[in-house]
Amino acid sequence: MIDTCIDLLNKTKENKPLVHHITNYVTANDCANVTLEIGASPIMADDIEEVLEITAVSDSVVINTGTLNCKTLKSMFLSGKMANKKNIPVIFDPVGVGATRFRNDAVMKFIKEVNASVVRGNISEIKFIAGVDSKIKGVDAFESYFVDIEHTKKIAKEIAQELNCVVAISGAVDVISNGNKIICIKNGHSSLRGLTGTGCMCSSLIGSLCGATKNQNFEATITAMLCMGIAGELAHKNTKNLGNGSFHIAIHNSISTMNGKIFKEMARFYEE
Repeated sequence: MIDTCIDLLNKTKENKPLVHHITNYVTANDCANVTLEIGASPIMADDIEEVLEITAVSDSVVINTGTLNCKTLKSMFLSGKMANKKNIPVIFDPVGVGATRFRNDAVMKFIKEVNASVVRGNISEIKFIAGVDSKIKGVDAFESYFVDIEHTKKIAKEIAQELNCVVAISGAVDVISNGNKIICIKNGHSSLRGLTGTGCMCSSLIGSLCGATKNQNFEATITAMLCMGIAGELAHKNTKNLGNGSFHIAIHNSISTMNGKIFKEMARFYEE
């Protein structure tokens, strides 16, 4: 698996896929930068007048509901359906679902009408999609670091089977399933919890890797999640006692210098 991950990293830098984001204004800059840092090219177009044209020439689409509004919601549906028509991977990040009726209705409607290639969220968000009670605190998972890993694996696999996609659940241990296999990633650091947007950045990394490689969405998602986890560990190591601002910059530095040697030395995961 490590060799596959390294190959995907290299292909992303070689192919420079165009990744269309309809994301939130809180983390858009970070998402654009990690897309560049991993070797892809971001475009952050959300106006309804151009979204179809942009999607049609993109290699992947990342849809993020962090700062959802009626205007961008229409663009999300148009982009998602165009991507399906063109066989372009759709990465769906249902940020904050479970918090309000508007957000809940929008997310569930999107899942029904658009075929997502990858759904990534925290345990609260994925549990809501699964129809299981969850605790939402802002857009963060109140329970993300206090969950039964076996329960998380079960939910990931079941939702992946139901939606016929890859499901990635971020947490103390990241869980990824394609409905058949389950991968658990142990990389990461608790400091990531103190920085907003790391989940959104994960989704952008997934979109970048999926856009560079066709029909390897599971492997691309694993690679992206490993990348963020390893970056978190490296950033903490390099900024001890310096605070969140330095940690934030170090995350970007770590992603932009990620390579096969680092992956081989630091990746920690196991397969079910």
